[in-house]
Amino acid sequence: MRRIYLLGLTLTLGAALGLLGGRLLSAQDQLKSGTELKRIDVPGAKGMEAILVLREVPSGAESSKHTQSGAEIVYILDGSVTLEVAGKPPQNLKAGEVFTTTAGEVHNVKNASPDAPATALAFYIAKKGARLEDLSRPAK
Repeated sequence: MRRIYLLGLTLTLGAALGLLGGRLLSAQDQLKSGTELKRIDVPGAKGMEAILVLREVPSGAESSKHTQSGAEIVYILDGSVTLEVAGKPPQNLKAGEVFTTTAGEVHNVKNASPDAPATALAFYIAKKGARLEDLSRPAK
């Protein structure tokens, strides 16, 4: 009987940890996902390039607190998001609006809709050859 109890407890604990781990992983995946549209060298800034990325934030999802390795400009194409920047009040942004972040600024982007995705164009200035997953880093 005790063996069945321990097996049940182990399975329940494993399922709970799996769900938590999956949720954390999907938040981190938001920082790595996107469709790279264009890269160009930045004239006058040796070793730097501009990168344009199409990003989607699924309904009810968020990026998790993170920072950028460089400057970021984001134009909301569709849907609406809530931008949370450390030390500032949250901003609600809808299609046609823009936000910016600077290197090292801790922020989180949440999809403001529980049932519709949000899409955005994100423009970065980064070191030449930077991978998409290196543009954003989880905040400590």
